Amino acid sequence: MVDMRAFRDAVVGWAAGGPEEPARESAARELAARLGVRTAVLLEGPSDLEAVEALAARCGRDLPAEGVCAVPMGGAMCVGRYAGLLGPPGLGLRLVGLCDVGEQGFYDRGLDRARAPREGFFVCSADLEDELIRALGVARIEEIVRVEGDLPAWRIFGRQPAHRGEPPEQQMRRFLGTKKGRKIRYGRLLAEAVDLGQVPAPLAGLLACL
Repeated sequence: MVDMRAFRDAVVGWAAGGPEEPARESAARELAARLGVRTAVLLEGPSDLEAVEALAARCGRDLPAEGVCAVPMGGAMCVGRYAGLLGPPGLGLRLVGLCDVGEQGFYDRGLDRARAPREGFFVCSADLEDELIRALGVARIEEIVRVEGDLPAWRIFGRQPAHRGEPPEQQMRRFLGTKKGRKIRYGRLLAEAVDLGQVPAPLAGLLACL
């Protein structure tokens, strides 16, 4: 059975360009119509995708059934390309999303070029991991790290001279990005652990507007 992942894959392939771009555009258009896609959630990367999907599920939301597709763009610099393909110049979908505060300029320019409204886009103080770390607290995350078997690596990381004196929250944020795949895995784990009454404002705002 065709599902929203097929549409997401077609969009990512379409955005990549190249000789297969026309075929992937055709596939994306066909799948959008067949699946009833109405909203695209533009996210910087796969860790954001994991967090958004995990929290949506906890809140009883079935995003694909609601016609919502979350798309990891591979970086904020790609937002203009994706907004053009999925927004008013392309498929005409409603666009929403999350961005890091340091990347807001890319979003502003990309959405302007695509003539897409900025309502529904929410800015994280540093990035989504930072928001979740502050919501959970380092002690709670250390327990998750222990359960996942990463506590020895976390202890070693914290003793490195380059990280001594850093606030624990900043250390944890850096630690999650030190090994390939770790940031993605913890994106879901942190979203699954956060109290639903303490969901970071950007993430709560995004889900509320879907």
